[in-house]
Amino acid sequence: MNSTIIWMIIGMGLVTYIPRMLPLVVFQRVKLPAFWQGVLKNVPYATLGALIIPGIFFINDDVWFGILGLISAFVAAWLGANVIIVVLVSVIVLSVYALFV
Repeated sequence: MNSTIIWMIIGMGLVTYIPRMLPLVVFQRVKLPAFWQGVLKNVPYATLGALIIPGIFFINDDVWFGILGLISAFVAAWLGANVIIVVLVSVIVLSVYALFV
């Protein structure tokens, strides 16, 4: 393998790792106010919504596929499930729907 490619992989790894590591090191002892903790707690759900909602409008074959995915994700998130659980619930619901349709 070319040494340039190896250095590029190492550089990309560092560029990916450093922004994830710095907040943990810098803000390790900082206690955020309750308001900001609440805001940051909802960021994964907002990101998940930003990924799901546009995809629903571009489904060509079966619009119910998108609607069921949205409803199942919304209900799981409303019940307070973890983001991973929200995604898994949507995948399971849509897998069952695809199996029977």
